[in-house]
Amino acid sequence: MNSPQEFDSNRPDLMRVCVHRVNSNQIPGTADGDLVAVEAPLEIRLHGRPAAVLMRTPGNDRELVTGFLFCEGVIADARHILAIDPVEDDGQPMGGAAVDVRLDSPSRGRGIERFFYSTSSCGACGKRDIDSLAIRSPAIRAQPSIPISLLQSVADIARRNQPLFAVTGGTHASALFGPDGALVSLMEDVGRHNALDKVVGASLEAGRIPLEGHVLAISGRVGYEIIQKALAAGIPSIVAVGAPTGLAVELAESGGIMLAGFARAGSMNIYSHAGRISS
Repeated sequence: MNSPQEFDSNRPDLMRVCVHRVNSNQIPGTADGDLVAVEAPLEIRLHGRPAAVLMRTPGNDRELVTGFLFCEGVIADARHILAIDPVEDDGQPMGGAAVDVRLDSPSRGRGIERFFYSTSSCGACGKRDIDSLAIRSPAIRAQPSIPISLLQSVADIARRNQPLFAVTGGTHASALFGPDGALVSLMEDVGRHNALDKVVGASLEAGRIPLEGHVLAISGRVGYEIIQKALAAGIPSIVAVGAPTGLAVELAESGGIMLAGFARAGSMNIYSHAGRISS
């Protein structure tokens, strides 16, 4: 990937590594520097008690924690969080960090279902049993139609506004657009579910949830966990660059979410609620 001449060594989301650039005529190749996205653990403690570890790209950690707790059903409003304080601990492994969250009621923390570890590739890791995967958010009610031109536009705008991906090629993005197609927020992370948690957390803090009429643009594929989080936030429409899984399609259909995939070069596939698309 690109290796810009100027690099802020204090940026928490980027690191420079040594690479050997090779081709068929040059082995082992010439040594050079490259920028990669940081992946590091964030431990979430609730009133001092360890609750979860998220593998994420540092940056917008407050929004990540807020969105994660909301999507897990621990909080229903940003006001339920009294404080998110960094834990000063130089002994955190793997360049990690920890935060301690104080809620308005300690009993809220007892509802969290993820006690161990969530990788950057899996938004359902750490669940205790199959029942804990069940989606408990209500289906999204009927929504107005969406012009196909708006869906194509948001996919293009999201693709052009991923600076971390442009430098590293190693991150996902979630971009939230208003009913008029205007970009509301865009977050990047090595985990696609983390990027969405960051968007949801920012929306919750801004008092915008439920996100009726909004459109979510996703890089990569759409799995179960993306639909789960979108339902929790009341997002009625998703357009993705990649493919959905079969379970994601089923849940989008039953949950009232218009789901589009393979949004590339002016075309896309509509997998659920195609009747909401207008010309």
